Amino acid sequence: MFQGCFSLRCNKLAHITDTYEGECTRSTEGVLKRNGHGVHTSPNGITYVGNWENDKMNGRGRLEHPSRAVYEGEFKDNMFHGVGTYTFPNGAKYIGPFNENKLEGEGEFIDEKGVEWSGTFHHTAAVGLKQKLKM
Repeated sequence: MFQGCFSLRCNKLAHITDTYEGECTRSTEGVLKRNGHGVHTSPNGITYVGNWENDKMNGRGRLEHPSRAVYEGEFKDNMFHGVGTYTFPNGAKYIGPFNENKLEGEGEFIDEKGVEWSGTFHHTAAVGLKQKLKM
């Protein structure tokens, strides 16, 4: 697939004002693809710092939105996939598994007042969500 490639540090401009600084590989055709660790910033202020594979967010990383929403955790093919923490703009937070950008499985939710909840999450539903009591 990438015969004759080598790793390098690069600055890649895409869509005129997107910026990327990090590791890339160059194919024998001369095409640069993000591979390894790097920082990508979009023109609307979204920043991703983390691992890339075949020009997609893959592995561990942190995605920050100007609204103050932040996802930190595992990515697969540009999606939240695996274990991660999503912090909402109001400070509430979900900690647990994701499946293709959706909440999926046993997780925890901490609301904006710091009240902790746990339960099984499925997309936007939380079956049997229980408040954790502090004694």
